[in-house]
This record gives sequence, structure tokens and C-alpha cells, in this order.
Amino acid sequence: MNNANDYDPTPLEKRPVFWFYGSASMAYGIKDNAFSYLLLIFANQVLGIPGYLAAIALAIAMLWDSVSDLLLGHWSDKTNSKYGRRHPFMYSSLIIFPLAFYALFNPVIDIDTPMTGFWYILTLALLIRTGTTLFEVPSTALLPDLEQDYDQRNRWLALRHGFGWYGGNGIHTVNFFFWVGAYGVASATGYAIYGTVGAIVIAGTIIMSALGTQKIAAGLERPSDTFKLNEIAKEIGQIFQSVKNRNFGSLFGYGLVVGIAGGLGTALYLYNTVYFFGFSGNQIATTGICVLISPIIAYWATPYFATRYGKPRTAICALLFRLALYPIPYILLLSDIWPEMGSWLSLACYSMFIVAEVVGLVIGGVLLDSMMADVVEDSEVHTQRRSEGLFYAARGFAYKAVSAGGIISAGTIVSLVGLDSITSVTQVTWEIRYDLATFFLPLYCSLCLFAIWIVSHYKIDRESHQANLETLADRQKAANGKEASA
Repeated sequence: MNNANDYDPTPLEKRPVFWFYGSASMAYGIKDNAFSYLLLIFANQVLGIPGYLAAIALAIAMLWDSVSDLLLGHWSDKTNSKYGRRHPFMYSSLIIFPLAFYALFNPVIDIDTPMTGFWYILTLALLIRTGTTLFEVPSTALLPDLEQDYDQRNRWLALRHGFGWYGGNGIHTVNFFFWVGAYGVASATGYAIYGTVGAIVIAGTIIMSALGTQKIAAGLERPSDTFKLNEIAKEIGQIFQSVKNRNFGSLFGYGLVVGIAGGLGTALYLYNTVYFFGFSGNQIATTGICVLISPIIAYWATPYFATRYGKPRTAICALLFRLALYPIPYILLLSDIWPEMGSWLSLACYSMFIVAEVVGLVIGGVLLDSMMADVVEDSEVHTQRRSEGLFYAARGFAYKAVSAGGIISAGTIVSLVGLDSITSVTQVTWEIRYDLATFFLPLYCSLCLFAIWIVSHYKIDRESHQANLETLADRQKAANGKEASA
């Protein structure tokens, strides 16, 4: 099988494709920031949709996304195109993704009732998630072809995660300095500017990354077994054959459980920062600036610790470190030993926790993605078929399919604790803060801990990965020998 390393043996940082592959995640980072942190509060406080109803719309869109990811990942694995297996899908996302993102925050119809808002949010969320799938799943799945080395894969994904954080957190920071933060979370004006700028950056990222990786992708070996819609039962059978891999099962199970926690935590993020901790828009943006340090630390720390201790052990330790820090600010504030709520000293303490948490989160995320890349060869040994698109999509499916439950839980908590009618931090009582924390923290932390326990059952290490590569190389030599003798 052809590999990108055959074309350009120069150091990674001097290879343009390294940067084009990594920068692709900026588009996903912007979308993820919007859906995770802004969309629920935008729908609730700007469009006037009750929290539970807005959460249902977002959950439906996420369920659709999880299913479409699986089919598209498998389809891109088996696409025979002169542009490569992945790029036809990446280019098609340009038609949907940026335009739908713009329209989401700049409504093109009058939203005069909660049900009108519900259908509008649902429609645009479906379009955006479809566009994201068309770009992100094939783009991420390029890695196993671009890099086979067990340790080098960590560097590719550390860069990609870094760009994802800089894309999402970067626009988040600007947003809370100048747009939503300046106009207020209940004003439509800031969201409109955010949607416009985000759409432009998403479009530019898709064009740059797709064109930058095109040449190498077009030169990779094409699959002989292509996707056949009229044999969909066979295609689904192949999907199930691939996902039976036990190491994939550990990562898939992790995604299932942490997806609920992720949907819950991110949907409540602005409610927690604005109404629990009492931070202003400028203060939230300042935290965003501090967090820009985290991906840099993780970019250098991830390869070092993973090479020294192995991917699974390093990932688990990083995720446990992050989880141990997460509830401390909430507990200290409720215990009345936190600095004055909304003060800059409070923000400094909160930011230190967040920077450290994000370092652990990025290291864990990078290594879990790198571990998924290693599953590709492990599976190919048994199925004789490369399924990287399917595996990355299936892990995303696990996260998305159940994070809808987390989003619904978040919307329910918003309604239960009495935040539906709250538009100012001065309206928030101590009882509301206490209820918010006691509903949220035990559920969130328990889910994260259970997810870490599941991923601890992953077994591929450096030695077994190398054995898989040698098996595949021997198989390829035997096939080439048969072709030559024929």
C-alpha cells in the first residue's frame, strides 16, 4: 500500500501537508464551539425557545449526525476517485457547511413563536452537522495513510487538536471580547457577527486544507472494493465485521459514556460561567486567552510522555488529572472559600484550573485519536480491509449518539433550577447555584470516571502495532509475488 512517507521523507514541521492536515480541524473547532457553548443559550434567550425544547432540537440533529457519520465513513473508505478516497466529500461540504452556519445565527425567516424557532434551529442544525460530517470524517481519516509510525502519529494529531482548540477557542475569545460578550448573551447582535465571521473562516479552512492535501491523497492506492448502494446489506455487514475489533470496542465504549458527559458539560458551560461564577463577557474572553497556552503545552508534552510511558497509560493519567481538577472551583465557591464571585481574582483562580484541565483534555484526546489510528492496522490484519473512515466515524457516532442525552439533561437542568427566565446574574440566588452544582457535578464526574475505566481495556501497544505492520507488509509482498509470477 502506498504511504505519504514514500513521497516526502523530510521532517514533519517542514512538510506542508503536515500543516494542511492539522489546520483542517479549525472548521470543526468553530462548529463545535458554537454547538457546545452557544447554541442552547442562543436558542433559549435570543429566539425565546424553552430550554427543554431547544435541547430536543439539538439532540435530534446530533442523532442524525451520529448515523450519517457511520455511513459516510464507510463510503469514503471505499471511494475510488482520481481525487482520492476522501476529497470528493471534503469539497462537497463547502456547499453546505459555511452557508448553513451563517444562516443559523442570522435567521433568514421571522421567528415569532417557540415552535417556529424549534423547526428553524432543527433544520439548520441538521444541515450544519451534515456539512461537518462531509468534511471532518474524511479529513481526519487521512492520517493512517499519511503516517504509519506509532509515535509520529501523536505529533500529527497533537497539531490537529491544537488547531481545533485555536479555531474554536480563538473565535470564542474574540466573541466574548467584542460580540456576544459586548452585547450580552441575550442580544441577537453579537451572535449575528459571530455567525458571519465563523462562516468565512470555515469556508477558508475547507478550501485551504482540501487543496493542500489533494496531491498526496490522489496518489494513494485506490480501493478495489467500492461502495455499492444496491448492496447496502453487504455494506452494513462489513461495518459490523470491522467494529467487532475489541480494541475499537474500548474506544467506542469510552465515546458512548463520555459523550453524555460532554453534551451535559458543554451545554451548561455559559450558564455556569455567567450565572454560577458571575463572570462578565470580557472575563470569559480572558479565560479564553489563557487557554491558548494549553495546546502549546500539550503539543510538546504529548509525544514526550506517550513515547516514555505508552499511549494508553498516558491518556488515562491525563484524563484522570483533568477530572480531579474539574469540580474543585465549584466546591470551593459553594463552601465560601473562593474569592469574591465575579472578581478578577476569582477569574485568575478559575483560569489556572481551566488551563491545567485543558492540557489534560488535549493530551487525552490526541492519544485516543492516535490509538484509533493504530486500530486500523489491527483490524486490517483480520478483515483484509482498511476502515479508517469507518472507525473514526464510529467513535464519533458513539459520542454524538448519546451526547444528545447530555444536551437534553442540560436543558432539563436549566428548566428545573429556574434558569429559563433568568437574564441577569443579579437574579441568580444561592439556592439556584447550589441546585445547579448538585444536579450537574455528580452526574458529570461519575460518567467521566466510568468512561476512563472502559478505555483502560485497550491493549494495542508499540510492539503489537509493529507486529501488525510486519504482518501486513509480508502479506503485501506475497501478493506482489503472485502478481509477478502470473
